[in-house]
Amino acid sequence: MKASDLFIKALENEGVEYIFGLPGEENLDFLESLRKSDTIKLVLTRHEQGAGFMAATYGRLTGKPGVCLSTLGPGATNLVTPAAYAQLGAMPMVMITGQKPIKKSKQGKFQIIDVVEMMRPLTKFTKQVNHAALLPSIVREAFRLAQEERPGAVHIELPEDIAREEVTESTIFEVVDYQIPSAGSKTINRAVKMIKKAEKPLLLIGAGANRKRASKALTEFVDTLAIPFFNTQMGKGIIDERHPLYLGTAALSDYDFLHEAIKAADLIINVGHDTIEKPPFFMHSKDKRKVIHVNFFPAEIDEVYFPQLNVIGDIANSISQLTKALKNNAKQWNLDFFLAVKNNVATHLSKYEKDDRFPILPQRTVKITRDVLPEDGIVTLDNGIYKIWFARNYPAYAQNSLILDNALATMGAGLASAIMAKELNPDRKVISVNGDGGFMMNSQELETAVRLQIDLVVIILNDNAYGMIKWKQEEDGFPQYGLDYDNPDFVKYAESFGASGYRPDSVQSFKETLEIALNSSGIQIIDLAVDYSLNHKILNILIKEYSEKIKK
Repeated sequence: MKASDLFIKALENEGVEYIFGLPGEENLDFLESLRKSDTIKLVLTRHEQGAGFMAATYGRLTGKPGVCLSTLGPGATNLVTPAAYAQLGAMPMVMITGQKPIKKSKQGKFQIIDVVEMMRPLTKFTKQVNHAALLPSIVREAFRLAQEERPGAVHIELPEDIAREEVTESTIFEVVDYQIPSAGSKTINRAVKMIKKAEKPLLLIGAGANRKRASKALTEFVDTLAIPFFNTQMGKGIIDERHPLYLGTAALSDYDFLHEAIKAADLIINVGHDTIEKPPFFMHSKDKRKVIHVNFFPAEIDEVYFPQLNVIGDIANSISQLTKALKNNAKQWNLDFFLAVKNNVATHLSKYEKDDRFPILPQRTVKITRDVLPEDGIVTLDNGIYKIWFARNYPAYAQNSLILDNALATMGAGLASAIMAKELNPDRKVISVNGDGGFMMNSQELETAVRLQIDLVVIILNDNAYGMIKWKQEEDGFPQYGLDYDNPDFVKYAESFGASGYRPDSVQSFKETLEIALNSSGIQIIDLAVDYSLNHKILNILIKEYSEKIKK
């Protein structure tokens, strides 16, 4: 058989369902082999970034590596951002890129760059296939590493002449599962002693705990021991945020209302967070507060993070062991201050939820979105200032119901991730929230969404500027400069793709429009004028003043 046929058989053996990509002439043998597959669906995208973001989101939502495809040179360089997105965000993803023949020159050095070396700092594994018989072992190793904790991106380069080689003998390797080791009893006992000694413990939940078994174990831990909890942005929804002991989300690194609780804690049980995601709190050498790091891997020591104990192993198992060891010795924690902080958070988060000014405030947008969306609905976010408002104000009721990136935090990924979320969850309502800047970076994937015949609502928060950087510019005392632009008519733009477009002119009109869009077929685009004028005052000034009013 041809090497490209063998490659597809190896991918089928790994359970691959989709390949997202934009092929080139160097991929044509692979493409023909893929055409003959009965189990793998090709999703043709309009840009390699879209393919990479979809593959990474597939990995994030399923736990299985998503696969994307590009040609050599410029196609491969367009996968650099998705590679970093998956690697920093711990999303299992396999990238396949083409290359010119390596056994003889075809076109000199035309389009040739060293893609393997380019990918090395961005991936867990990168390799060129230089012999067809090696394909099955390379594929198996790539998928193993992509999925192994901490998950991430891997890369395989398939040269054009290798893809055409005939293979006489080949072995497809069995997909062997493995059991993540459990934390040792001595470590669990040390953690138990630290928790028993604490008077004001807090539980922090990060992205690494976003596993089904871990979610169940953490919910039982909180219910059994009555320890208050908060989460990072990427840890939202791992425990239902309607829980009475949920204090809030650390959307900022310091000074927010929630940070008064963090300052008061004498122990933080940090489950599944590492400093690749923007830190939700900073450690200092003179702190009396202790930190227990519970994760699949030890903490990387940093100026702002140096925990006193590592509990390393399967997270769900570690938490279950702690619950079992502590359930008969549960103590009455000092919760009064934490519950006062919770009330303070709730009071100030709701302050602008009924404000009907238009253009709309981001807080009002969050409230309407939560009210209109069913309990099992999904919101995906691109990156912008609105991400902070959704992280702080949007209560997530389940895992992966608010999908955002706070690791690479790239713009342009939101629409592609929403397409993937809907493709995997056809019976759930999905809303993609984007800033106008991020939306325009990969808006061509609207054609992909229309072609896939999915039902998706896309909200474009329109302020004709890079609003996040404007906020930072004002915070740093600089005059406004260089961040304003003009947008196309998004309603006509949507219609040109075969989608439906809306432009609400009031808060009430937005709510009615969103309800209509959610119950309509096809792609629904809402061009929503947003008012960010209060961002600086609220996020840089008022929260510091208000949060300090509650003292221990």
